[in-house]
Amino acid sequence: MYRKKAKRYDLVSRLYPAPGYPQRSQRARAVQALGLRAGDTVVDVACGTGLNFALIEEAIGPSGRLVGVDLTDAMLARASDRADANGWSNVTLVQADAAEFAFPDKVDAVLSTYALTQVAECGTVIANGAAALSGGGRWVVLDLKIPGATPAWLSRLGIAAVRRSASLDEWIERRPWDAIRGAIEERLVDPSWVELCFGSAFLAAGSGRGTGTRDRRVVVEGT
Repeated sequence: MYRKKAKRYDLVSRLYPAPGYPQRSQRARAVQALGLRAGDTVVDVACGTGLNFALIEEAIGPSGRLVGVDLTDAMLARASDRADANGWSNVTLVQADAAEFAFPDKVDAVLSTYALTQVAECGTVIANGAAALSGGGRWVVLDLKIPGATPAWLSRLGIAAVRRSASLDEWIERRPWDAIRGAIEERLVDPSWVELCFGSAFLAAGSGRGTGTRDRRVVVEGT
């Protein structure tokens, strides 16, 4: 499905998950929550066509390193075109299943936006990324969820266009956002959880338990 969508993904994503949804501002908020500095190494999990790259590159500069990971070759091809067009020579792209990706050692930040809830082993991805973080390094997840007070029938109607790649009922029943929250609270220091857009999305974050680097804690506020 994503192979077919790759060429028009950047355009279509502006309507995700619905027209007028503040996706761009939420992506900016997620990158800000990483607390990035010049020279940092960042892993963007399920990076797609690289929609987060410009925000990350602005923070880490040419001395930093950006590793984009995605399962789909066509999406990575678009991400490569984006990097080439902007002259970002510090971008490395890896085709891999997020749950099987071997994270580099002592990375400064790990990010995933609008993708991790689609990975059945999302808790494993959180754990693997947490193990790779340097001390004070940040793990940030921005994704969609079902608002707690929303009737099941309305949830199915509201996100039917978003989850065509898998069983919508299974996604709702599985509640992957709960697994992500639990893994972040278990594996990271100073975990935070903020619900966005009336509970239709969340921004979860935490810091690595490793040793020997700077304090980069970021306060995530608001709803």
